[in-house]
Amino acid sequence: MPVSRFIDGNAAAAYGVKLCRPDVVCAYPITPQTPIVEYIADFIARGEMASKYITIEGEHSAMMATVAAASTGVRTFTATSSQGLAYMQEGLFYAAGSRLPIVMAVVNRSMGPPWTILAGHDDAIAQRDTGWIQLYCGSGQEILDTVIQAYRVAEDERVLIPIMVCFEGFVTSHCYEQVIIPDQEEVDSFLPPYKPPYKLDVEDPMILTTFAPPIHWMGYKKKHDEAMEAARKVIAEAEAEYAERFGRSHGGLFQAYRCDDAEAVVLTMGSLASTTKVVINKLRELGFRLGLLKLKSFRPFPREELKQLLGNVKAVGVLERNYSVGGWGGAVFLELRSAFYKVADGPRILNFVAGMGGRDVTPLEIEAVAKKTLRAAQEGKGEREVEWLLGEIG
Repeated sequence: MPVSRFIDGNAAAAYGVKLCRPDVVCAYPITPQTPIVEYIADFIARGEMASKYITIEGEHSAMMATVAAASTGVRTFTATSSQGLAYMQEGLFYAAGSRLPIVMAVVNRSMGPPWTILAGHDDAIAQRDTGWIQLYCGSGQEILDTVIQAYRVAEDERVLIPIMVCFEGFVTSHCYEQVIIPDQEEVDSFLPPYKPPYKLDVEDPMILTTFAPPIHWMGYKKKHDEAMEAARKVIAEAEAEYAERFGRSHGGLFQAYRCDDAEAVVLTMGSLASTTKVVINKLRELGFRLGLLKLKSFRPFPREELKQLLGNVKAVGVLERNYSVGGWGGAVFLELRSAFYKVADGPRILNFVAGMGGRDVTPLEIEAVAKKTLRAAQEGKGEREVEWLLGEIG
């Protein structure tokens, strides 16, 4: 039977991994991710998991050991944060280019210097071109459910792309809440054992990740992109089946709230959506026609689905924990603006950069963001296209 436990976000990730029965877990500590691999080590020590647990000397080696294990056709897991993710970068390209369905928890922490151990999406966003799927979670329950769905998506033969399950350091990773842990048999029914379409096998030798001449090299990348596009459908399918089986849904590619009649929408990712929802409810009671869109899938970016959902909205305020230095805006803002580039009468799109380095984002600030976005909808323009939330705004 499913059980409800009061646990933190890192424990939720570890329980999700345990339910997925990975064969190999490669572990290296880094704040604020360390408790995930500690929880998993404890499960294995107590005989609750049969995984091979490999302790590694650094994050680069952790990723390459995971790549090596996944190449043999087994289910794998690893986890990291921030500078550790950056140290993995060569391996990230290797895993994605090899089309290995690795699942990795990324506990988001802003990149230094200046140094911090607190939340920001800039660590994972910086790796957006490595070819990994990126899914962003805002609660312990969503983390656990997404880990399970991530294996289902990554191992689908239409996809075969590694997945980052991302959630904010301390804000989500170390905060406790009630999380329903599904029954193992139910998860086994949803996620059967992995059957790789290809693998390294001494009885049936083959070459993986071979040298490719120029005439073929770009074709591999095109196939990778086609699989990333296919992942949009597979993510939605996995979410729908999971909701039917377990009675919980987190939206798949994104989750829309009170958007049907909204003049303006605030779009955000991760834990900021919870506070934004409270603000939207308050402003709705005052007569403001505002909605919330919680983006879950940054890669693949659901541009067509967002264009359809936001087609009748007059303004969108993108509230995000990252900024593309020199690019005039955060990555989500730039992606959304690109999606609407040739759409006649598309929404006015504003960007509010907030919460990097663990800076608090208060309900009053989010209320000001919502009101500014609504004014842009009503007046056809915003005061500023890109705004940094460095203090109280009016």
